[in-house]
Amino acid sequence: MTTRHQGPSSISRSGQKRGARRFAGNNAGVPSNAGDFRHDPFTNSSVHIVGHRQTRPTLTKASPTTDCPFCPGGLEAPELYETRWFPNRWPAMPDDRCEVVLYTPAHDATIADLGSSGVRRVIDLWSDRTAILGKRNDVDYVLVFENRGSEVGATISHPHCQIYAYDHVPVRPRTMFANNWQPDFAPDRLVATHSSWTTFVPFAPAFPIALTLAPTTRRANLLSLDDRERDDLADALVDTFRRLDRLYGTPLPTMMWINQQPTNGEFDDAWMNIEIVSPWRAQGLARYIAAAEIGGGEYFLPVVPEEVASSLRNLAS
Repeated sequence: MTTRHQGPSSISRSGQKRGARRFAGNNAGVPSNAGDFRHDPFTNSSVHIVGHRQTRPTLTKASPTTDCPFCPGGLEAPELYETRWFPNRWPAMPDDRCEVVLYTPAHDATIADLGSSGVRRVIDLWSDRTAILGKRNDVDYVLVFENRGSEVGATISHPHCQIYAYDHVPVRPRTMFANNWQPDFAPDRLVATHSSWTTFVPFAPAFPIALTLAPTTRRANLLSLDDRERDDLADALVDTFRRLDRLYGTPLPTMMWINQQPTNGEFDDAWMNIEIVSPWRAQGLARYIAAAEIGGGEYFLPVVPEEVASSLRNLAS
């Protein structure tokens, strides 16, 4: 018998209180206990037990593109496409609430390679999927995120991201919006401005390379961005990744995620933003989260945020 701790409670749109539950496993081939959701009441940490994901494929850059399921003609992309989405075959959560988004058919492309027009197509797809998933009664929060590089857990190198649609609002975004998060445009940590979007290094980052992209005017989510703001965001993302990849003369392993208003209507004053981080503190040298940081819950950063901002500022296109 699987032991389940009480999960973080929330109120669904139907008014029913949610707690810990065992996922039903509606995705083909996924065992019924694949999504055991556990909450530790002593540390307030939440854990999804997803043992079935151990069997998902791992294809690094050294793997032949003929093996890539995301290339045109592959398992997940039988036809040529510009952008594409599909349900994840190894979902971390049940009921088709985990999706994969393909940025381009070009296997070795980066976000910078896509250019502003290509990234704009990706942004539009992010927005479309957020809208569709956010309308579901079993979805309270839509998280768009990307892992780039095997160093941060990417198992397939073809440019893509994922979307998780949670049936509750996770602790981190809830805390950010409850504390009325707003962008910090301090001049010594500013990196670049693209009309309606600004890129900056946060005041107290946990990672050696950390950037936040935020609209200069409060916007709640991807859906609330108009055409100009989406174009500016595309420009900002292309510019940001170009700077990051010039920092050490090679593509950095990065993690990116979008913080946006919960789809259940909470936090109508939310200010959306995009975070991009890298574990590298020098070329090829990762900064690991150490025992004192895990045990004490406080971080010791070996690089100075203002110096990172200065370096990236000087790497303009």
